[in-house]
Amino acid sequence: MVRKYKKKEQFKKNKKGNEKRLAIKMLICLIYLIVITILFVCSYKIFQKEQEIAPWDKVESTKEYSCIEISKMSEKFAYYEEENIGIHFVIEKEETGQWHTYLIAINENTYDKYKKIIDYTYERTTEEPQPIKVYGYPVIINDELKQMAIKNIVNFVPAENEITITEENFQNYLTNSYLDTTQKKKDGFNIILFMTLILLFVMISLLIFTIFDRDKIVDDIDERVEKIKRKVRKASNEEDNC
Repeated sequence: MVRKYKKKEQFKKNKKGNEKRLAIKMLICLIYLIVITILFVCSYKIFQKEQEIAPWDKVESTKEYSCIEISKMSEKFAYYEEENIGIHFVIEKEETGQWHTYLIAINENTYDKYKKIIDYTYERTTEEPQPIKVYGYPVIINDELKQMAIKNIVNFVPAENEITITEENFQNYLTNSYLDTTQKKKDGFNIILFMTLILLFVMISLLIFTIFDRDKIVDDIDERVEKIKRKVRKASNEEDNC
């Protein structure tokens, strides 16, 4: 009878221990899942930021991949023979009807891509083509190109909208850079994204390890909890003896 009672007590004790171990394991897994979710969201946001294409009027750095939607375009007014690159004026039209004049560089081998827009700009045709969105990186305009742009802008901007461009107001109307469409998007190494992905991988590994491991992590935590309890009981007993 005594043996049966001891077995029953042992069974209850084991059951309590298993429930406790399961609760600890679930708590650890929940913490891992929360951290994994946070890291995943951060990684995704960093990746999205890397893939963003900045509108030209929002560009703040020559390292930003940018775009301009061309509604009208001039013939080239400057030409770099070695690279076969031409510099053109373009007009980007907003939904509000306002327009902005910018400079872009294109490889002159791609001229046919823009021919319809150029022809429409110079009224060689009455058929309005669809705007073309071009992409590239900003390049700071040097003094020589600035002078050429100031000299040639009068041949491009319609007379009724003509604004006298000078060195003083050049940046206000044409910005201090042009969009170089010959530069393709560069996928640079992002150390923050790299470290976040490593942490994400580590946390997922720990989660899998905790789920499938034979309670090693739980045992370690259980042992630490028991040690703390023993210390508390010992301190309590010493106070009672005093």
